[in-house]
Amino acid sequence: MPPNSSSSPISPKDVVLTRRQIEGLIADGKTIVIVDGKALKVDAWLEYHPGGDKSIRHVVGRDATDEVDGFHSLETRQRMASFQIGRVEGRWKNFLPPIQGGRFRPYTVETELLTQSDNSAESNSDSDSESTSAPGTPIFDAAERSNLTRRSARGGLQLRESSSVSSMSSISSFERKPTPKLSHMDARTQEEIELDLNKYPPLDPTTQDEIVRCYRQLGQLIHAEGLYQCHYTDYMTELCRYALLFSLCLVFLRLGWYSLSGLFLGLFWHQLVFTAHDAGHMGITHNFVYDTVIGVVIADFLGGLSIGWWKRNHNVHHIVTNSPEHDPDIQHIPFLAISHRFFESLRSTFYDRVMTYDSVAKYAVRYQHLLYYPLLMLGRFNLYVLSWEFLLRGLGPRKGSAWWHRWFEVAGHVFFWTWFGYGIVYRSIPDAYGRFVFVMISHMVTGPLHVQITLSHFAMSTADLGIHESFPQKMLRTTMDVDCPAWLDFLHGGLQFQAIHHLYPRIPRHNLRRTQKLVQDFCDEVGIPYALYGFVDGNKQVVGRLADVARQAAILAQCQRTVAKEGLAAGH
Repeated sequence: MPPNSSSSPISPKDVVLTRRQIEGLIADGKTIVIVDGKALKVDAWLEYHPGGDKSIRHVVGRDATDEVDGFHSLETRQRMASFQIGRVEGRWKNFLPPIQGGRFRPYTVETELLTQSDNSAESNSDSDSESTSAPGTPIFDAAERSNLTRRSARGGLQLRESSSVSSMSSISSFERKPTPKLSHMDARTQEEIELDLNKYPPLDPTTQDEIVRCYRQLGQLIHAEGLYQCHYTDYMTELCRYALLFSLCLVFLRLGWYSLSGLFLGLFWHQLVFTAHDAGHMGITHNFVYDTVIGVVIADFLGGLSIGWWKRNHNVHHIVTNSPEHDPDIQHIPFLAISHRFFESLRSTFYDRVMTYDSVAKYAVRYQHLLYYPLLMLGRFNLYVLSWEFLLRGLGPRKGSAWWHRWFEVAGHVFFWTWFGYGIVYRSIPDAYGRFVFVMISHMVTGPLHVQITLSHFAMSTADLGIHESFPQKMLRTTMDVDCPAWLDFLHGGLQFQAIHHLYPRIPRHNLRRTQKLVQDFCDEVGIPYALYGFVDGNKQVVGRLADVARQAAILAQCQRTVAKEGLAAGH
């Protein structure tokens, strides 16, 4: 913008930044996120963020308005203004974040002059980070070709045929050049992408913008209906249930009936998790400090698990749901794989390591549909390990408003292992066998909780439809709800409404059933299928998915043996 001496100086926050300028800032290592048309530079916040830095890194270069609004209070969103370095005009075209493989061009006056001739091409082809951030492949080019026309069930939203908005004429190059022969695994990936493209609305800007508009309108309606307001009387009922279960645990412990005592302790932990989940999402008081204290007391002091670890893990899960490379909630190699893509020894961006598909995985995955329930019955032991790793390595924030979380959690774990490990297991149970039975029963009883957690996602899509898919469509495409009568809501603890929860994470769980009808109407309006299964049918879907991947693992193993034999034969 040319200088104007007659006008007052322009505030840095009012400076309009071009897409190329923001790309250059990201290329220089800056962490830039777009929220409500504002360019936020959040590098200084990464080490302070209570939900961890990974969840922020997955929205670098993207319009993260819906993700930010869904997870943060109005007060927090207002504080984000201090990170604003400018604004953008018009519809923002997403980049592929660096953590997901995005590559970005540096921005200088010299390089910009050399690339001026590309500007006209950018109007017809989105020169986003799929061009500068990821090598083109037939699979992902095909994912961007969404030439579909369909109407919603109500006929309200016309989803029109559209051309791709992929980068650097990737489609034209895809059509001009002969397609290389795909491997069996790549062909399977492409098949899953095409299946989703035919099942869900197209990825063109007009369609996705209309979905976002309706989604935000629904959010306003939910606020107006008072569904974000927590009714604390609901939690009085919860507290009575917790007190009853823990009292029964102590009564039977006193009587020497250790199996029954362990049973009720496990049920106590099972129920506690639901309220810890609410607090972790600030869904109880909507106050950061109060809900954090509630979450730590429940998860750490009473359950021996780290709410800080859970937040760091769970926030990433909400951003990149069901992504094999990025979502830690589906990364269970070597024991479970819900996608054939794990056969490729993917690198986890969350754990920052390669998930090697080794000999143990090759054997276990072939039988994973049989091992699924036994493994989940032992899941709580794994959560202890993950919690200890988080606290001992200091992976949470060490500065800012959340600096005290780690030490509060450490105190909680000392308290937990004092009352549970020493007070109950060691002092109250006289012999090793009784201790073993008590510990195993109390932990295995929580197995159904892990089934409830995995049920919402394991049978849903793991396909990556690219950077142009809207937040609400991705959440509904990768998450299912479980149909159950209202009187069983206490048993599911809100986990039966995970699709709704993923759309609006801070709605108190006791209001999710009332929200369900509004979300179903939204899905009908925009033409997105709403996945709803009964608990038994949902389990069948999950076991069926695991069995399908197990068959693929067996076929791959057989092919590898055949190739190895042929190679040996050719060598003689």
